[in-house]
This record gives sequence, C-alpha cells and structure tokens, in this order.
Amino acid sequence: MKRTSGIRHRWLINNVSIMVLLVIAAVAAVALAVSSMFYSTIRSGLESKLKSTADFFENYVSASEDDFYNSIYRFTQEFDEKNRLELEFLDGSGEILTSSFGLAAGTRPQTGDVKGALENMEITVFTGRDPGTGEHIMAVSGPVAYSGGEVVGLMRYVTSLRLADRQILIVVGVSVALVVVILLLIWTTGMYFIHSIVTPVGEITETTKRIAAGGYGTQIQKKFADGDDEIGELARAINNLSLQISQTEKMQSEFLSSVSHELRTPLTAISGWGETLLGNENVDPDTHRGIVTMLKETKRLTSLVEELLEFSRIQDGRFKLNVEECDLRSVFEDTIFMYGSRLRQEGIELDYEDSDEDIPEISCDPERMKQVFLNILDNAAKYGGEGGRIFCAMHADGEEVTVIIRDYGPGIPQDELPLVKKKFYKGSSKARGSGIGLAVCEEIVTMHGGVLDIANAEDGEGGCVVTVHLPV
Repeated sequence: MKRTSGIRHRWLINNVSIMVLLVIAAVAAVALAVSSMFYSTIRSGLESKLKSTADFFENYVSASEDDFYNSIYRFTQEFDEKNRLELEFLDGSGEILTSSFGLAAGTRPQTGDVKGALENMEITVFTGRDPGTGEHIMAVSGPVAYSGGEVVGLMRYVTSLRLADRQILIVVGVSVALVVVILLLIWTTGMYFIHSIVTPVGEITETTKRIAAGGYGTQIQKKFADGDDEIGELARAINNLSLQISQTEKMQSEFLSSVSHELRTPLTAISGWGETLLGNENVDPDTHRGIVTMLKETKRLTSLVEELLEFSRIQDGRFKLNVEECDLRSVFEDTIFMYGSRLRQEGIELDYEDSDEDIPEISCDPERMKQVFLNILDNAAKYGGEGGRIFCAMHADGEEVTVIIRDYGPGIPQDELPLVKKKFYKGSSKARGSGIGLAVCEEIVTMHGGVLDIANAEDGEGGCVVTVHLPV
C-alpha cells in the first residue's frame, strides 16, 4: 500500500498545502482590507470634525486672547462626544491648554501628529500606541486660528481604536471560521475522492501481484470491475488478461503433459533397443561409440521429459507427496554416494562434511527430497563444475534441518539471482537445461513447509550456495 499512500501524501502536499497558503493569504488580505476600511472611516471622520471645528473658531471667535481661551475652555467642557473622543487644544509649543477629559492640561503629547502639525501647519494623523498609556489610538491634529487668521495653537482629536480593533478581530474571526469550514469540506470531499481511488488501486495492485506470482485466473472484486470510470476499465482489462493468461497456461500445461507422455514411449523403445544393441559383441567400435552416445542423449532427453511431467503435475494440481517419518541424513548420504561416482568421472570432487551431530527424523517424502538433492547437485556440477569441487553438509538447528550444497564456480550474476527459481528461466548460462528443475525443487520444498535459498558465496572463493531449510 505504499504507492497508494503516496497518492494521499502527494494530494496533501500539492493541493491541500497550496490551498492552506492561499487561505492564509486571503485571510491576511481580508484583515488588511477590513482594518484599512475601519481606520480610513475613523480618520475621515476625525479630519472632517477637526476641520469644521477649526473653521468655527476662525470665523466666529474674535481676535482676543481672553475671548479665545474662554471659548476653547467652554467648548471642551461642553463637548458632547467626550465618551468616545478626547478634544484637546494645544499652544504653539505643543503643550495642552485644555482637554475634554480635564486631566491632560500642561502635558505634551509625544505622538507624530502634534509634531507634524506644528512643523507643516496642516492636518496630520497618527495611528499607533500612545507612548504614555500604551493604548492603541488614532490622533488628528491641525492648526487653529482667531477670526483674524492668526494661528495660535493646535486642535487635537484623540480616539481609542479598541472597539474598532475588536470589530476587525470579529470580522477576521468569522472569516477564519468560514475558511476552516470550507477547508474541512474540501478535506472531507478530497479524502473521500482519494479513498475512492486508493481502495480500488490497492485491490488492483494486490491482485496484479498475485497474478504476477503465478495466480493466473485471479479476479479483481466485482464491485471495482463494474465501475464505469477509468479504474473500472482498468480492472476489467486486468481480469480479462488474467483469464487469458490462465487459459494459455492451462493449454501450455496440457500440451506439455501430452507431449511428455507421447515422448516417453519412443524414448523407452530407443533406450531398450540401444541397450540390446550395446550387448551385441559383433558391433564394431564406431557403432558401439555411436550407441553409447545415443543412450546418453536418450537418458538426458528422458530426464527432461520427466521434469516436464513433474512440472505439468504441479501446474494442474496433480503433484502429491507421500509423507512418512524419514531419516533425512540417510536419504542425503545415499544421494551423495550415488552421485559422487559420476562426479569423480567428470573430475569434480564431492566434499561431504560428515558430523556426529544428531539429525532428528522429519516428516517428508524421501523420493521427492532425493529428487531435490539430485537436481541441486546436478546444477552444481553443470553450472559450477569448473571450480572442480562441490561441498555438502547437513545440520540441525533448533526446529529445522538445514542442507547446504555449494559449488566453487563463477556464481550467478547478481541481477539473475531473484529469477533463477522461476520456471523456464536459464539466464546467461550456456549450459544445457530446461530451466524448470529449480522451479520443481522449490515447489517440493515449499510443500514440505520449507524454504529453498540460492545465493552467491560471500567468503571470496566464488561459487553459489544453495540452502534447503526443512522444519522438524
């Protein structure tokens, strides 16, 4: 399921992460736009109020200092918006003369609006933290004059942005909540969609693996194959392919079985007449040599036919074991003794590591196990005989018996090791063979509950090591 899990991972990385980033950017843009709108509205209101108040003083207050100060004092005391705004009048040096809050007289605001208004003699706005209280405020300052036009100081409106900030937070919070709901909806629908892909893909993958492992005819579940989308089409195609392979495999098995049976009769006749001719003392030497060659090739062909018959029995389920309690050491040593003389004729030393180790009896089919040992020894001589030596050993290890057969030839190319037990696979070797001997051996060992391992030796001396693990 790693690959299908990768689909979820890629969807999360490629889609969800991008959506989250876009959502964060959108929320940030909304927060910026809302705060800008709120602050812009408050600023416009304060600037408009300051301008209208400054115009009132310039148009209606006479050019008398006492009259001016009395007017600003009266104006601040009667200011009817003091619950949400603070109105201040400052002198030409920036010191507060009077305030609607009545507590700030004699102090100097340290915000940028006062400094800007004094330097430029125009309306200036400050938004930020009050240096004195730390409160988030907006302050607007502008010049104020007598009716004669003489600028005598500044007028300043100050308001807290606490309520505005709260409204902005509410708007942003609602936006975030809405976005979270949308993301959850996208996540739910997306995961449902991914699940609708991952589940059938996983089923298709597992079924394909079973088919690749030899389970020809295996079918993907009907609920996946009945879909009218691309996945359903793929499932139907794989099911059809599996059926066709199964039918082809059945035809091949029947053909092999039929041909093998047909070949046995003439081969038996050839072998019989060859033996008869070989016993004739009047046969000249050249004819005698030809008959010996004929019998040798007949024996090889008969062995190939037997392998094909074994393979066809395995394919169609007719391959059976005759299990009994067996002394596997005796079976192994008989096989070595029988095969050793032949190897000596070919110049190959068969080195058997005999030990006093107690090898327990196991339940097995002795004839089938002898077949396995003979086949492995034959392969060792055929593919590793140039090493001039074959090593054999048997050990008991806890709950299993281990048989080791090793040659000292060139070994097996690393890329061919996983394939050597597959039927009809011969690899890059030029040696004769059908390519099904090891497949039959593995089937026999597996039916005994064991494991057949093939690997290259790691001691630097070369060669291939075949290990048979059989449970006690």
